[in-house]
Amino acid sequence: MHTDQRPRKLAAITAVIASAALAGTMALARPAAAATSLKAAAEAKGKYFGTALVQSNLSNSALTAVANAQFDFMTPGNEMKWDTTEPSNGSYNFGPGDTLVNYAVAHSMRVRGHNLVWHSQLPSWVSSLPTNQVQAAMEAHITTEATHYKGQVYSWDVVNEPFNEDGSLRTDAFYNAMGSGYIADALRTAHAADPNAKLYLNDYNIEGENAKSNALYTLVQSLISQGVPINGIGLESHFILGQVPSTMQANMARFAALGLDVAVTELDDRITLPASSANLQQQAADYTTVVNDCLAVTRCVGVSQWGVGDADSWIPGTFPGQGAATMYDQNYQPKPAYNAALAALGGTTSTSSSTPTTPTTPSTSSSSSSPGGGACKVSDAVNAWNTGLTESITITNTGSSAVNGWQLVFTLASGQTITSGWNAAYSPSSGQVTATNASYDAAIPVGGSVNIGFQANHTGNTAAPASFSLNGQTCANG
Repeated sequence: MHTDQRPRKLAAITAVIASAALAGTMALARPAAAATSLKAAAEAKGKYFGTALVQSNLSNSALTAVANAQFDFMTPGNEMKWDTTEPSNGSYNFGPGDTLVNYAVAHSMRVRGHNLVWHSQLPSWVSSLPTNQVQAAMEAHITTEATHYKGQVYSWDVVNEPFNEDGSLRTDAFYNAMGSGYIADALRTAHAADPNAKLYLNDYNIEGENAKSNALYTLVQSLISQGVPINGIGLESHFILGQVPSTMQANMARFAALGLDVAVTELDDRITLPASSANLQQQAADYTTVVNDCLAVTRCVGVSQWGVGDADSWIPGTFPGQGAATMYDQNYQPKPAYNAALAALGGTTSTSSSTPTTPTTPSTSSSSSSPGGGACKVSDAVNAWNTGLTESITITNTGSSAVNGWQLVFTLASGQTITSGWNAAYSPSSGQVTATNASYDAAIPVGGSVNIGFQANHTGNTAAPASFSLNGQTCANG
């Protein structure tokens, strides 16, 4: 995958993996409860639902609350990559990876090893080796890392992103030294080090049938005919809104027909910001399609999202002006895509299990909304940094009748400009702003609340709005 914004418990993990192997299924031996979480609903279907974490995520209580409640599978974002695990020749550092593996064990998550061989995040010493030394270095690296984590990972992305878009193999250090045979050698070496781990090839833009996935299919046929150990294909699934390939299910099925597992390994669905309510509904439809495609193919073992929520997504840092790519917003509140994915899995939403409480951050300033609104109250929190901020706003109906359709009006401090928002449409982006309900949160029952929010740039003034009015009535400070 792409970069993030940039004493092991062996017995415990071995027991988890052994039980899964004994059962002969991807489902974990945990009760599915009422299927009010992604993981419970997926397990009821014999699948998993996973996420990616990096070590710094573990100190974010809002993020980990969602991860622990919703996901049963974890991919380390960076901590198992070559530049971390072997930064200099023969000098290994497994501390960061061990931290994430231990976390996964403590929270009943299986681990996807990511990754052993990749042209990116590759230390310069590897690329600088004479070609006649690259194979030995690659085999030593694979053997050492896979042996270190033997019995602790469910699967390995052995070779990551080996193809160009036209279906040719990348001319990286490994291809230049060994030709296309490096892939078979890498798989054999990994299997020798950890015979029980599932071995994958993982790439992006191979989700549908195209030149790149056709080339991978041909390669895999050749590997199988040679007796090379390979168990699965990872479809990264970094999508652009509304562009999930119509041939994704058929593509999964043809790899499955070769006797391979398939997995959606790094799902996200990026939107041009600010995201509108229509965008979020389309994103929900995209997530539904992906989940349904996996459910339709028996050997699709599960789906993993790349990151937990929009706040920790890699998308904005790599694709300026785009973001809102996950099922959870900047405050780790569920978006329509979450509800859609859960529904596709046959689950049902539950406030207690699917909606985490938005934490109060140290850099919070509260609004001074006018008192005495009667029909509404608003509480808000601003989390500011350098030239940016996020604001989370909770609107509560304190009236005697339900609200059906609403507009919340407030004035931003001078120098603040909204760049993206969630759960409402915002117009204009500065000055006096009107936030209009999304289709899915238009109704606020008596005593009920909705949470909306936005991200904004600022020029130094990070104050919250002085007052809010809902459908023309001034709201009390909540």
